[in-house]
Amino acid sequence: MALQEQWIAACREVSVVHGSGEAAVRALHRVSLQVDPGERIALLGPSGSGKTTLLHVLGRLLEPSEGSVESHGAAAFVFQSSNLLPYFTAFENVAFAASLAGWEYDAGDATTMLLELCGLGGKLDHLPSELSGGEAERVAIARALAQRPRLMLCDEPTGHLDSDTGERVLDLIDALQTEIGFALVVATHDPAVASRYDRELELADGTMTGKAALD
Repeated sequence: MALQEQWIAACREVSVVHGSGEAAVRALHRVSLQVDPGERIALLGPSGSGKTTLLHVLGRLLEPSEGSVESHGAAAFVFQSSNLLPYFTAFENVAFAASLAGWEYDAGDATTMLLELCGLGGKLDHLPSELSGGEAERVAIARALAQRPRLMLCDEPTGHLDSDTGERVLDLIDALQTEIGFALVVATHDPAVASRYDRELELADGTMTGKAALD
């Protein structure tokens, strides 16, 4: 089918190969996927299945070895570990992203608003080492929102969290997605996490199963 005019990101017959010759490793094999506005997709598969590679392709961090990828609007990442700048406070981590994103009003005001939206209004001056795992992940979510994305790509966002904290982080992402309306793609190895989302796609050895959107 033809691509819809309003799609956010799409890849066609994408393959990714790392290395060459006998050492070559195929991370993705002829994967096609379209992400539409406001859509909520889970990528389910074990470690090494190609989930992270596909997120990087969709977010334009990685060019495919074969096939094509296109996007409309900014994408932002939430990684498995929060990847915060260790010597920056929560406020400074988010403000750095906000300063680059072209906010119509002061980036500092936007930063405070986003951290409050993520339940961290009392943690603005805390360093990452002073935050719990769940709090650090919420800072990472606020930092992603500061980039004003149309697409949020979450790579095992609860991978380093206990089950209760992970559930709260997922609830926050879902609430923000509903309120703001960005498209969401979550990579996970956990079927319970994948079941939260509207469309579930499985990856195994770099090959996609389940119903994609370029059928």
